[in-house]
Amino acid sequence: MSVQPSAPPPALVLKPERLQDSPRIEALLDRAFGPGRFVKSSERVREFADFAPELSFCAWEDGELVGVVRMWRVKVGQEPVVFLGPLAVEATARKGGVGGLLVERACEAADAAGEACVLLVGDEPYFARFGFAAEPARDVRMPSPVDQKRVLARAFRPVALKGAVAGR
Repeated sequence: MSVQPSAPPPALVLKPERLQDSPRIEALLDRAFGPGRFVKSSERVREFADFAPELSFCAWEDGELVGVVRMWRVKVGQEPVVFLGPLAVEATARKGGVGGLLVERACEAADAAGEACVLLVGDEPYFARFGFAAEPARDVRMPSPVDQKRVLARAFRPVALKGAVAGR
């Protein structure tokens, strides 16, 4: 009796978001966040922000969408920045580092595109490993109530983040 070698794990592929990915992305976001996603402060930002598909990425595994990170162009006061979110990963892929890979790829793309800073609303213990911190964003005002300790920034160059988040 011969033993068959186990199949290699499926390869994870990160690709820039495409227009045709939208239905799968929306379905993933619905599964990840439910209907409550539309009342979050981050959603208020996305209502007036400019979507940046070239900085937004999808994670694919065996042809299936397993994660997404989206980026949006906004201003904090007069400072142009990029707003990260949503970040969502399928429940079956959450322990595999997919979210972290998506955050790293989106930040690398923002830096390479000449963006000065990435802003987000999230948990500092998770995002600190990617260079995000609450201190640089302490004077940022979101368009609706939010726990200020969850407003995080990662600067690639010196920036003065003071004022309200608004459209570009």
